[in-house]
Amino acid sequence: MVSIGAATVACAEGRPIFSGYFDWLAAMPETVTVPRTRLRPKTERPKLHKVILVNDDYTPREFVVTVLKGEFHMSEDQAQRVMITAHRRGVCVVAVFTKDVAETKATRASDAGRAKGYPLQFTTEPEE
Repeated sequence: MVSIGAATVACAEGRPIFSGYFDWLAAMPETVTVPRTRLRPKTERPKLHKVILVNDDYTPREFVVTVLKGEFHMSEDQAQRVMITAHRRGVCVVAVFTKDVAETKATRASDAGRAKGYPLQFTTEPEE
């Protein structure tokens, strides 16, 4: 006798093989498991800062493009557009980084101009 739906399997004599097999399941006390919840502190994203190119009337355009390409890894076209925007509007946002990176890049770019005797100036300010 084989009855899969009721989980009854009998041997040749007709007695069930699995007759008491699942009885232990009914005898178990009903347990309730409560999941443990761990509070993970949410890490806050770092505040971003803009690096701003300030226009001056003394630094040659080619030098500004060279600094933008070298320090900010811009293409020739990108550097030209940033330089022209700063020339026309007075300032231009070059890139946005975390505070430490923005300050380092602005300082290095300004120092490159100062090393050549130009008043090239990059500043940083928090992004809104």
